[in-house]
Order: sequence, then C-alpha cells, then structure tokens
Amino acid sequence: MCGILSILGLDASRSDVPSLRRQALARARTIRHRGPDWSGIYSDDRAILAHERLSIVDVEHGAQPLVDRRTGAVLAVNGEIYNHQALRRGLAQAHDFQTRSDCEVILYLYDERSPREFLNQMNGIFAFVLHDPRRGTHLIARDPIGVIPLYVGWDRHEHLYVASEMKALVGVCERIREFPPGHFYLGHEAEKGFQRYYEPTWGVEEQVPRAAYDATALRTALEAAVHRQLMCDVPYGVLISGGVDSSLVAAIAAQYREARVEDGDTGPSWWPRIHSFAVGLAGAPDLAPARKVAEHIGAIHHEIHFTVQEGLDALSDVIYHLETFDITTIRASTPMYLMMRKIRAMGIKMVLSGEGADEIFGGYLYFHKAPDGPELHAESVRKLQKLHLYDCARANKAGAAWGVEVRVPFLDREFLDVAMAMDPSHKLPRNAPRPRPIEKFPLRHAFAGAIPDDVLWRQKEQFSDGVGYAWIDGIKAFAEREISDAMLRGAAERFPVKTPETKEAYLYRQLFEQHFPSATAVNCVPWERSVACSTETALRWDAAFSRMTDPSGRAVGDVHQAGYAEY
Repeated sequence: MCGILSILGLDASRSDVPSLRRQALARARTIRHRGPDWSGIYSDDRAILAHERLSIVDVEHGAQPLVDRRTGAVLAVNGEIYNHQALRRGLAQAHDFQTRSDCEVILYLYDERSPREFLNQMNGIFAFVLHDPRRGTHLIARDPIGVIPLYVGWDRHEHLYVASEMKALVGVCERIREFPPGHFYLGHEAEKGFQRYYEPTWGVEEQVPRAAYDATALRTALEAAVHRQLMCDVPYGVLISGGVDSSLVAAIAAQYREARVEDGDTGPSWWPRIHSFAVGLAGAPDLAPARKVAEHIGAIHHEIHFTVQEGLDALSDVIYHLETFDITTIRASTPMYLMMRKIRAMGIKMVLSGEGADEIFGGYLYFHKAPDGPELHAESVRKLQKLHLYDCARANKAGAAWGVEVRVPFLDREFLDVAMAMDPSHKLPRNAPRPRPIEKFPLRHAFAGAIPDDVLWRQKEQFSDGVGYAWIDGIKAFAEREISDAMLRGAAERFPVKTPETKEAYLYRQLFEQHFPSATAVNCVPWERSVACSTETALRWDAAFSRMTDPSGRAVGDVHQAGYAEY
C-alpha cells in the first residue's frame, strides 16, 4: 500500500512550478502513513508526481515514481498487480525494466496498448497516475471494484490534483470528488471525462446469470485468487473474524505458506510461518471461533482485546483516517483500526481479509428476506458497485493508517467472474438444504472440511457486532451523553446537507466537520438511511424495514435470533 499525490495540467508560462512542487511535498506528507518506507517525487513543466512507498514487492529496488527510459513516461502507483509476470511475458517489444516491481509493467503496457485493453488484462488492486511528456498527456486509472481509494480535485487555477486520500486535497482544491472504480481518465481526451473500462457481463442490468452451481469450480477459483495475492516479500498475516469468509481465506493461505509465489512456488517462502489476528472485547462472540480456526490451520494466533473506552477515544482519529461519517463504516473501522496498529507493531506489513463475500453470495441477514434469485442478484450487484464507499474504504484506510496493506481475494476479478455467473437462486438462504435457512450456502458447501464445521456453518455476524455487542451499545450510550435532544432537533439547521437522524450519526458528523470543514468534503461521503441496506430495497422486500434506524445485523431480529437459538 502506498500514497500518491499528483498535480497535472501545469503551464510553465502561468504556473509557479517550484511553488507547486513544494506544495506537492507538503500535501504528500499528509498521506505518508500509507507509505512510511520511502518518498519520491518527479516534476517538470507539465506535471508533478509524488509517491509515499510501502514496500511489499521488490523491497530494495521498487521506489517510485518509475520512469520509462526510452519514452520518458513517468508512473506513480498505489497497489499490486498480481499477474505482472504474465503481463511482462506478453509484451510484444523488449523494454528496459529497472526493477522487479509488479507495477513497472504498467509503463510498457501503456506504450504498447490502449488503456481499455491493458487495464482489462490486469489482475490487481490499483490506482495510478501516468504522465506522458512525449505525447503531452496523462492517464489516471482505478481498479475494477475500487479496493484502492483515489480522489481528484481542481484548484482555482484549474490544475488537476490526484491523491490517494481526500485529506491531501482539502484546503487546496475548490472541488473534490472520488475517482470512480473501473474507470480511466485520459488527459488529451478530457472532453470524454471518466471512461469505464470494467464492464463485466454479470453487471448488466436485467441480465440474470444462469450458470449451474459448480462447487469444484468455485473452490478452485477462490484458491487461485488467494494464491495470487500471496505475492509478497515481507512478513504477512491473515485476519480471522470468526466468520466463514475470513476463515476460508486464512485456511487457503495456510496451504501455500511454504513456497514463494514470485518464484513460481519452486523456492521456499521468505516468511513461512503464518500469523493470524482477531480483535474484540473480552468474551466477544467472534473470538472463540477465530481461535478454533487458527488452531485448525496451524497459525500462530494473536487475539487483540480492546475496551469500549479505547474505542471511544479512537473515534476522532478513525474518522480522520476513514474520511467518513457513515455509521456502519465507523462502527466496524474502529476495532480494525486498533488491531492494525498492533499488527504493524509486530512487523507485519500485509494481511489477507474476507471483504466482499457477503455482497457476492447474499450474506447479510436481510438477504433472508429476498423474494427470489433475480432480486438477490440485483441487490448483490448494487452492493458490489457501492463497496468502494464502505467495506473497501474501511479495510484499506484502517490498515493504511498504520502502513499495513489489506488484500481481499473475494474481490479478485477472475473469482468474481466465476461466483457472479452462478444462478442466484442457489444463493437464496431458504434454498439451502440444511436444517435451517443459511446464507452463503454455495460457498460453505464448496469448502466442506476446510475449517471446523461449527465455524463453516455459523450464521453471519456483522463485524461491528461480532467484536462484542457492548461496543455498539457503548457508542450509543456515549452519543446519548454527548449530544443533547436540542442538538438533534436542530440537526437540519446545523447540517442541512446529509442531515444526521440519530445522536450517534450527529456525533460522527460533528467529528468529521472538525477534520474536514469544507462542503466539498461532505459531498465525498456516501449517505443512505442508516440501515444495513438501502431503504428502497428493504421496503420492497419487507415493510418492517421502514421502522429501522440501526444498521446492526442484530436489527434483523427474527433472522438473527433464529440463527443463534442453537448457540
């Protein structure tokens, strides 16, 4: 994980380039937590590219910005290109590679192919800026799902700024917006704006997939995704929340711990011992199953406890790093933020996590209310298309706050092609051939035996619940003390845009404003009614959702209580 900051569209006759270079260095420092290992900068009369590096692959030689010695093109990347070796072998011409970095191949793909073509050939998580002084243009792009964050902004002189986090642009740019996932922006085609390159067939509106459920194909695809994402030259770990998603990722990673992916699995791994991590209040629901999975896969397990007060004390910092006032995101990000600090203190720089499985397989408890397969699929697609605003941002920024990279194999584009092609009727919880309805049956069934059965078939527990029910209850009680009834009644006057509806929401919005007082920053924060799904979908499936204001999984009471009656 790294941080990038670029200023593009300079005109030497109008711009004070030395002054802008100093500004770029200053703004890059605001995101140095993302890349504490090295800093680099490139500047000419047309562009400035700054890079803060977290070294994961080719630790010794992969410093950026990278320069194509033949063409002069300059590249700054935040991300990982998992299939970079295959892409390198597929180049038509000989190129002067200077590093073993996974990112350098982007320079030469750009030289040989169109953006749309080579971006669809890349398997990875990425956000990058490529400046081409020879052609007088630039290329900006973001990965298909938006695992890696990216923002763009414009100052009063219409210089284009690009940054990994919004905080690098606040106070400098008059307008800021998130760069959309699965898109690219080509400078000399600015009139076309953001151009979509990622257009999977499963995302086509009103086209419901019909592929039969193939447990072997599903298992093989996820194993391949995890294997790809073990590309790493530094100590790594796995997160185990106690649920099925992260537990399966950890179990698969444990199978490949002995060999180094970058050597084609022919040589020993640099760091063969696998470490697992779980976080929660003492006695939290997730801790015991996480411990059981770690023992099952032979991991060295680390159980990180926090207190409600420690979580409350961290809220302001969490909101600063996550750049949001979304309730669900903050609830879940706070324990993760605290855990990531401990992980980095142990020398771990990369972890694998289970984000994305609930969106792909209909894993949230309200999916029990889905009336049929097409409805479930439409909601899954909607959730995936918005994941960059929520779980991807949480995982990436909570880790990046401490210089830890979080990888998410369920969102691997090749795995998505397999999992999302399945007839969604197989994903309906009530169609599971078990004693009771269970979400994510195809995934659980495909990995029978991989982890203990009582974890494999454990019902979904939302992360912010699973770390201990007292966590959410403690936040609510704290907000009740901090925010008066009068303050909440005046919320629409204080916050006329995206008005908070509860005292907890008001608390987060107030902390957000302290860090990011500009209106353009507020525009970058997603805003739906504070339930675990959109109001429109929820009401269509069950009118009872109209009375919900709490995004906790426990709020889907009948489903949650039935699922835990046996525990």
